[in-house]
Amino acid sequence: MLKAWFAIPFWQRVLGAFAIGVVAGLIAPDFAVALKPLGDLFIQALKMLVAPLIFCAIVNAILQFGEGENLGQIGAKTVGLFLLTAVIASVIGLSVGSLLDIAPTHELAAAADHQNKVVPGPVEVFLNMIPVNPFAALSEGKILQIVVFAALVGIAIRQVGAPAQPLGDTLKAGAQVMYRITKMVLELTPLGVLGLMAWVVGHYGLSSLAPLAAFVGAIYLACLIHIVVVYGGMVRMAGMSPWFFFKSVFSAQLVAYTTCSSFGTIPAAHQAITERLGVKKSYASFVLPLGATINMDGCGGIYPAIAAIFIAQLYGIPLEWMDYLLITGTATLASIGTAGVPGTALVMLTVTLNVIGLPLEGIAFIAAIDRIIDMARTATNVTGDMAVAVVLGRSNPNNPEAMSAEVQQST
Repeated sequence: MLKAWFAIPFWQRVLGAFAIGVVAGLIAPDFAVALKPLGDLFIQALKMLVAPLIFCAIVNAILQFGEGENLGQIGAKTVGLFLLTAVIASVIGLSVGSLLDIAPTHELAAAADHQNKVVPGPVEVFLNMIPVNPFAALSEGKILQIVVFAALVGIAIRQVGAPAQPLGDTLKAGAQVMYRITKMVLELTPLGVLGLMAWVVGHYGLSSLAPLAAFVGAIYLACLIHIVVVYGGMVRMAGMSPWFFFKSVFSAQLVAYTTCSSFGTIPAAHQAITERLGVKKSYASFVLPLGATINMDGCGGIYPAIAAIFIAQLYGIPLEWMDYLLITGTATLASIGTAGVPGTALVMLTVTLNVIGLPLEGIAFIAAIDRIIDMARTATNVTGDMAVAVVLGRSNPNNPEAMSAEVQQST
């Protein structure tokens, strides 16, 4: 029985669990809600991995970069691609929101209370990147600080050379151990997806989406366009079949969709692009944590654009072309400025609404269904991280062996 279960392709097991969870939520909502601990267990296991995996993986990635590979150049390319896709995401969000009538057809009651968050300024963001206590950053899961400290450790080990080799070997071994633990935890994916989807459908129900169906539909449509056209186009330009890319990363997309956590999806995304797409672990370990921190195409590009148009229509406030430019610029910059801030999507929406003068009270109308929207936003963000890792890996002339024979044959 167990052997037959593991004989089924991983993505099919995850998709089957997803479908069973949705059906359970529709047929037996109370029972479905009671399955939430299965999802909580999965999320807890993923969170357990994140800090040690990111630290060991980034140090290992830097140590594995070849002599001809410029770390600064690779980092600049990565951030540049993230910013480019963020601008495109904003344009897609504005286009979809403008072309569709997403205003509710009847009066909405305030869905939830909303408290404005304090958005840190550029200086504060920069200072918060440096951990006062690296061990505290690891224990508290402060991802941006872990990324910076791990990068410094990796660079220092390379510069010190032979005397630091034992430490480098230890951290390399630590990365391999974390990869193995990751594979163990990811076997829980179907169970976690089942529990999370059953809870979401059972708790919210389809009726909660009815008044905001057009708004939710616009978000999902824009995310789908961005994933298929932009990310699909990127991997195609890099010489890979988009169909093969999406088929290979589908299980990671489902993990992102159900958990709503870019950081929590790093293990699944890492496995997908290294084992199925042949991306070197050094590239995957560098790009994915950085992308989970600053790549916010769903949260910082599509969502603020469509939500701003929705709130403007809700209050009957016309938007001018300058407002659209401000939305695009603000959302792109805020995606980096709010990196690591809890509730990033709502923070970036607050920034956008403030800039163009829309009432912040409008956030209350969509806050109650934020979980439904966040699922699409996170799946979009994670897909972008994986696409950039593929593009970076295949475009580097010093990395001819980056793709496996299976991948080469499929392109």
